[in-house]
Amino acid sequence: MGNKSEQEELLLNHSKNSRKGGLITMPFIIVNESCEKLASYGLLPNMIIYLTTFYHMEAASASVLLALWTALSNGLGLFGAFLSDSYLGRFRAVAIGTISSLIGMCILWLTTIIPQLRPLPCGQHQHGCDGTTAVQLAILLCSFGLISIGTGFNRPCSIAFGADQLENKENPDNERLIDSYFNWYYASVGISLVLAVTVIVYIQDHFGWQIGFAVPALLMIISVSIFLIGSPLYIKAKARGSLFTGLFQVAVAASRKRHINVQLNNNDDCYYREPESNHLEPSADFRCLNRACIIEDPHMELKPDGKVSDPWNLCSVEQVELLKCFLRVLPMWSTCLVLLVAIGQTFSIFQMMTMDRHVFSLFEIPAGSFGIITLIAWTIWVALYDRILVPLLSRYTGHPTGLSPVSRMGISLILGCMATALQAITETIRRNKAIEAGFEDDPNAVLNMSWMWLVPQFALYGVAEAFNVVGQIEFIYSLFPKSMSSFASAMYTFGLAIASLISSFLVSMVDNVTSAGGNTSWLASNINRGHLDYFYWLLTFLSFINLLYFMVVYRFTEHHHDGRNSLYHEAEE
Repeated sequence: MGNKSEQEELLLNHSKNSRKGGLITMPFIIVNESCEKLASYGLLPNMIIYLTTFYHMEAASASVLLALWTALSNGLGLFGAFLSDSYLGRFRAVAIGTISSLIGMCILWLTTIIPQLRPLPCGQHQHGCDGTTAVQLAILLCSFGLISIGTGFNRPCSIAFGADQLENKENPDNERLIDSYFNWYYASVGISLVLAVTVIVYIQDHFGWQIGFAVPALLMIISVSIFLIGSPLYIKAKARGSLFTGLFQVAVAASRKRHINVQLNNNDDCYYREPESNHLEPSADFRCLNRACIIEDPHMELKPDGKVSDPWNLCSVEQVELLKCFLRVLPMWSTCLVLLVAIGQTFSIFQMMTMDRHVFSLFEIPAGSFGIITLIAWTIWVALYDRILVPLLSRYTGHPTGLSPVSRMGISLILGCMATALQAITETIRRNKAIEAGFEDDPNAVLNMSWMWLVPQFALYGVAEAFNVVGQIEFIYSLFPKSMSSFASAMYTFGLAIASLISSFLVSMVDNVTSAGGNTSWLASNINRGHLDYFYWLLTFLSFINLLYFMVVYRFTEHHHDGRNSLYHEAEE
């Protein structure tokens, strides 16, 4: 009866929305997301220069602040998805996120045009450089926080909101239509990223911060306007509850029933299952969680229609297995964090500023635009791997994707070690050249050293990230049911947040330890006096230890690497 009433409700909602949604809504949604990506990613590459120049922060302090900002932005993605699914609905979540980003970017832009919102420039005060006041720092952090809220609400909900507009089971071409939407969506995101690290960064370098920050704010005005103009055309699905709530319910229910003695030979009838479920009993691993789906008193825990009276006291076998899937992927997922820490470092921009960045005599590549090398390497490698290597490798490995997801994750860690080692070697050469040229006290001096020295390490990072992202998402997807495919990308986003927190802790610790006793910090703003090369060697060492950790995890979780989780995917097939 319950399923029938839900189907009737869906049909009723579909008839009400039959004149809404469809392809006509796609320009509004894609333009909204593209402008948001272009604006937010355009702020990141040069932000450390803005903080060290106008807020007189040390390079290490600015790097820690940016890492925390990135962690907050990625972490709020899970929170935004939870609120969207449970309470707000996707339309409201995207609208709130877009408006929040607009307000944050406007405040950030105001810091460039109102002198009182930032410290006085060095040299205009008798005591030298003024520090940042509490009010000035609060305003800066307020802008960062609002942008993070916008990112957290908008990004996880925007793509799903677009899919809502095309969902029509009566259309035989619906699956192809949604697949085409995803392709166009990610293509627009890729174009936005390229424009962000090239055009926006170029504007900031050549036209100043006032115009450089005004452009992202203007893009967000366009984003908000376009999205809200399309509001009458949207299908606005109601919130139906969040997956994360179900995971927490299992943990709470298992804790409440911790007095139950879990045995493998329990009768199948003692477990609560969803109607038409193919799962007769929970799996043997993480047995303590099986208590959550054991029915102690049917009269108290079940309603007359067979549904659960209190979902925080009794959960289904399906819910228990979802939490177990999450716990199974955690060890392998954690092996990617050190690679993300290495890729996310922002100190390389100081290296670029001291190198000859001319391509032609009249054109100089902005220091913040070198991230384009990583994007290009990523794109080229994915295309080569998919079109050339997969057919060749699949003949020898028998795997339809050439290499298994875990193998690709392992290769990414090896490439990450090589990239950080190369980064350390390059910085050692650059620093020695600077000292030999007499620039030890002049971090802004440009050396007779080409920017091409940095291309190999950025290219390696691009290939490593391509291997890692695709491999990790495929690995997580292989262990979860198809209905939870979006959880794989959510786990990757959560990994970015954790990696940013680790990065902020690592940078802060290295700066404090190496600057103790009046010594020059490895991460000093004057990189010619500091030892950025030592920091990169430290990252190389951590990357090597992480590679060993990966091998241990692989050895002890090898039974999960055969592709699909049979408990779910066999049932679905």
